[in-house]
Amino acid sequence: MKGKNQNTQKDIIVNILVNANTFVTKCNNFLNNMLDYSIESLQIVEEEILEKVSKNLQNYDEIMQSFIINQTGSYIFEVARRNFGGKYYWYDPLNQPMLITGQPIFEVSMVAFEKVKQRIENGSKHNIPFFFKGYTHSVRTAKQGDQIMIY
Repeated sequence: MKGKNQNTQKDIIVNILVNANTFVTKCNNFLNNMLDYSIESLQIVEEEILEKVSKNLQNYDEIMQSFIINQTGSYIFEVARRNFGGKYYWYDPLNQPMLITGQPIFEVSMVAFEKVKQRIENGSKHNIPFFFKGYTHSVRTAKQGDQIMIY
């Protein structure tokens, strides 16, 4: 799904890996190395990072919010990819990357940046572990030909 931004898969992968690794390095300094790309670590992201950002959103300008969304979303993507596989593509309708797992048998697509944005702007009703549980359930139960989008 190469779009008008002409993001190549290599560019998307590099950006996501750099952002995810930066997120882990910075956050592990105050989280006792609890971010390890495990599914369980998403609860730490939810409670220790996104909850605090959401409660103090007025203290972050638009650039900082974008930075938080990109780095946190990249970490979520990498948790998904490392645990379930998949490839990154560009999703034009939201102008952001997406991960598609299961090709060529089925497609479960995840748009993590949008979910992080919803989480920090609208609170815990957009809980990241719950979102990820929907993704994992879809991957585990998908049948040949299914096309499912999670965001």
